[in-house]
Amino acid sequence: MGKLPYEKIKRKILIRKDSIGAIGVGPGERPIEEVINYGIVNIDKPRGPTSHQISDYVKKILKIKKAGHSGTLDPNVTGVLPVALGRATRIVQALLPVGKEYVSLMYLHKEVEEKKLLATMNSFVGAIKQRPPLKSAVRRIERIRKVYYIDILETEGKYVLFRIGCQAGTYIRTLCHQIGQRLGTGAHMVELRRTKVGNFNESTAVKLQDLVDAYYYYKNEENEKYLRKIIQPVEVGVAHLPKIWVLDSSVLPLSNGRDLAVPGVSKLETGIKQGDTVALMTLKNELIGLGTAIKNSEEIIENVKGICVRTNKVFIHL
Repeated sequence: MGKLPYEKIKRKILIRKDSIGAIGVGPGERPIEEVINYGIVNIDKPRGPTSHQISDYVKKILKIKKAGHSGTLDPNVTGVLPVALGRATRIVQALLPVGKEYVSLMYLHKEVEEKKLLATMNSFVGAIKQRPPLKSAVRRIERIRKVYYIDILETEGKYVLFRIGCQAGTYIRTLCHQIGQRLGTGAHMVELRRTKVGNFNESTAVKLQDLVDAYYYYKNEENEKYLRKIIQPVEVGVAHLPKIWVLDSSVLPLSNGRDLAVPGVSKLETGIKQGDTVALMTLKNELIGLGTAIKNSEEIIENVKGICVRTNKVFIHL
């Protein structure tokens, strides 16, 4: 089975100044009211409603003021749709560019040999050129997108079921048409289901009715456990990003939008490069905010002073 780019990266934690954190609240310690207004629910989107409508349903079910989804699915497409809740809505910007995985059913207009089919589909792994379809919400200019892997799951006659991992903004309907052109047979997409968005996958996806039921138990029977199981901490939304944990003395300045200086770093993950988006964390593993690294992991460990991360977004409330 193929892996998305962030899944291939094996990071280690480097200790700069070991410490025990006292500031903040760990993701698992939040009161249920904060969980509802500061979490992410991974909805298994049904066929029919738009992604915006799903977000609106979630907002109404939980009786909150805001909810936002991370990456639009067409009405007829099903599958993984992370919906951020309340003040967590800004986290969707970190999820939009992350790699996605889909399972698609494609119909070939003529039967082809399995060997030719496999070779042709594998030829699309890597950088490909695409023009968004007519009904898309973006400008119809040719763009480069990356396909990370394509696995044929099953074939039956002219039907081909395959799994694909790709860069955000890749159009699978267009890809099926491109595959048909390269085969010389023609092809079109019959069905599409999204199975992964970053760290969100089918194993944690829930139906809208599950959310309705969980909220009912919370409100009418004072039972929080179902909502706590369904709503994931906002920190799951940055699982794909490299992380830097900061000393307690730096949490308050960062919460006020200050940049992170090297002396404020307690520990960090390997592989951070200049220009990377990083997640800034308390020592209790609470998300402080997002920033842009201006030093790599080795420089942060070796330097004694200087700014290492420019803070872009702040999530923590002190």
